[in-house]
Amino acid sequence: MKPAPFFAYPAATICLILAASAESRPLSEILQSFHIPQAPLHLPNPFANMPPADETVSTGVIISDVIGKTQTIAIFSGLTRDIDSVSGRLDTASQNATVLAPDNSVMRDLKRKPWEDAEDYNTFGADAYKGQSGEDRAHQNLRRFVEKHIVPESPWEENKKVKTLDGNEVWWEKKDGKKMVGSSSRSSMADS
Repeated sequence: MKPAPFFAYPAATICLILAASAESRPLSEILQSFHIPQAPLHLPNPFANMPPADETVSTGVIISDVIGKTQTIAIFSGLTRDIDSVSGRLDTASQNATVLAPDNSVMRDLKRKPWEDAEDYNTFGADAYKGQSGEDRAHQNLRRFVEKHIVPESPWEENKKVKTLDGNEVWWEKKDGKKMVGSSSRSSMADS
């Protein structure tokens, strides 16, 4: 292999010439002598595409960030992502909500799956959830179940009656040091 001539490496050549030079000069002078144009560095403004500050937008906690990390309610949390009206609310910091999430043990102990309704079985039989119409019924039941557990208000005062996203009237009160939720519907929140 034949060695490359000394001037084959321009950057190395420049460095050696500068190092051998006995005259000390500012870098800007040296760069000008090589006719390298200098221009100020222009970086794009990282805030240029940001909307202007709006006082109506909350900087609060986004519930979907918290609910998804809470393992004790993971089953219910997963269901909230399937319902647009709920997931949209929980993904938005500007919409307050209180989530009455049943824990995993309650969800596992339900008599029926959240998308099942005893009336559907009475009306349509064992095939109540087969086919497109059955899937639609199941989704509607699941939506109703999840919306019954979302109160569109936070903070929510004790004994104040409010309607869930499903329209069910609920309130809470302390009994024996525990917070208890009351409901005006015929079925309890966990059995719905």
